[in-house]
Amino acid sequence: MNEVTVQQEKQQAPKLDPQNSTRSLLSKIGYVTLYTVLGIIAFFQIYPLIWLVSFSLKTNSEVFNDSPFSLPSNPQWGNYLTVWTEGNISLYFFNSVWITATAVVLTVLSASLVTFAITRMQWKLNKVVLGLFMVGIMIPVHSTLIPLFDFFLRVNLIDNPIAIVLTYTAFNLPLTIMILLGFYYTLPREIEEAAVIDGCSVHRIFFQVTLPMTMPVIATTAIINMIYNWNEFIFINTFISSDKYKTLTVGIQNFVGQYMTEWGAIGATLVISILPILIAFFFLSNKIVEGISSGAVKG
Repeated sequence: MNEVTVQQEKQQAPKLDPQNSTRSLLSKIGYVTLYTVLGIIAFFQIYPLIWLVSFSLKTNSEVFNDSPFSLPSNPQWGNYLTVWTEGNISLYFFNSVWITATAVVLTVLSASLVTFAITRMQWKLNKVVLGLFMVGIMIPVHSTLIPLFDFFLRVNLIDNPIAIVLTYTAFNLPLTIMILLGFYYTLPREIEEAAVIDGCSVHRIFFQVTLPMTMPVIATTAIINMIYNWNEFIFINTFISSDKYKTLTVGIQNFVGQYMTEWGAIGATLVISILPILIAFFFLSNKIVEGISSGAVKG
């Protein structure tokens, strides 16, 4: 009886398929190769940040005499304190923060209102207005530098941060509208129709119904606008002359002298300047992915 049972178990035991084992091996090799390539790409992406931090802790003699890839023998943490207190970087940093934040809020809010009007309302100039905004994408930004300077000079906005905020808002609107447009077309109208039946006004529908549903794509456009505004140099350098209104991108020139340049201080300033972008991306990265994926699924 036992022998019969053993034979039956042997017959019922699954047989190894050489094709399945080969596929499994190839799959493992593929994953190893993929993660190896991704690891190499990640290294080349992250290493410049590591190198910049190391560079910011060096003295001028180490910058010129040692290997570019060497670590600082005596880290100069005082470079950060020097640029923050003596180099006026604290003022430039806060100028960059509030100018960038103001321009991002104005851009995203204005673009959301425009997109809502274009996608949810029926009016004669609907397509014409959309076309005018899309034309703005094709205009080279810095080709308008002289006309803008002349305009701001006539309205007494030269050396005024309002000119910078308005410029950033105007030039970021077309791209922001284009990104929002594709997402708005995928939003279900039934929710807004239900809000109308409940007696909501247009303003309440926008601020309490539509705007919350678009938060993922708003996070995407916000970080795109933030990166552009934070790193912009030409407009600030042209329209602003007073030291009290300068931002980090312009203030870094203070460490470049005619006879001597503080390279460690420049590195410390650059590290300080990229921290807000890294922090913003760290907190908004999930929203960015959510916005892209939800738009793709709904589309």
